[in-house]
Amino acid sequence: MGTTGWTPEEYGQVTLLRAANGGGYPYGNSLLVRGSAGTLLVDPSLALVEQDTLPAADAVVVSHAHEDHLVAIDAFDAPVHVHTADLPAVRDTQELLAGYGLPADATAELADSLAAEFRVRSRPDAVGVPDGHRFDLGDRTATVVHLPGHTAGHCGLLVEPDGFLYIADIDLTSFGPYYGDRVSSLEGFERSIEICGSVDARWFGTFHQKGVVEGADEFRRRLRAYREVIGRRDEALTEFLAEPRTLADVVDHRFVYRPHVEAPHVESVEARTAEQHIARLVRTGVVAEVEPGRYRAVAG
Repeated sequence: MGTTGWTPEEYGQVTLLRAANGGGYPYGNSLLVRGSAGTLLVDPSLALVEQDTLPAADAVVVSHAHEDHLVAIDAFDAPVHVHTADLPAVRDTQELLAGYGLPADATAELADSLAAEFRVRSRPDAVGVPDGHRFDLGDRTATVVHLPGHTAGHCGLLVEPDGFLYIADIDLTSFGPYYGDRVSSLEGFERSIEICGSVDARWFGTFHQKGVVEGADEFRRRLRAYREVIGRRDEALTEFLAEPRTLADVVDHRFVYRPHVEAPHVESVEARTAEQHIARLVRTGVVAEVEPGRYRAVAG
């Protein structure tokens, strides 16, 4: 398989623009939804802009405000829509950068990457849409399904009558749910997983790697496995806290990324993830703050 470009995969009137590398970051699998009265392009990715021409669309829908979903949105002469909670970050790249919660040096590096690699520019004309907003495409509809947690405004899209649920970065990979940004929420992500599992559809599409899963039963099996990663993080953290530890100790131990992974965002993501798990373990009485900033599992 090559590393650039994309190929179409048809699911009713929904076309997955399958990235040549399978949709691994920084690439992704964009979506085209064609109706008798219009066409939506969902989550323009790097795979698209590496081609000579961009897909034609009457409107662009962005599932959430992350750089790999906002590639070259200023190249599209069409309205850009995003959930209202992520609207400020699409309208202004400074808001986008702030949402990651990175230290200053990593933020500066990301700012350079946004412009040079992802070609992201502010879209002050972007339009906010709420949960349940329905795009009327004539002979089909695409309904916004708010799936927060990854970001505050992260959304899926349910296309009917095709029965296609696009779930964006609820990507079903073994890495598990990502909720490590400043604007992320562990509890929000868990609720969103439950929402996805409650939807009866024929096809379920992800932006990264997995692509399309056919059949609700198979999808729910994979969704359960994906959800279990959160539980394993709780268990591993509780075991690590058999002795009093600080947040810095937890970050150094690595509960999200493998030890060999080096990137400017890793420590921030580890810290934000650990903070949320520790807070919940303290609330539920599994872990106690034995002195300011030091935590230990409560003996059973």
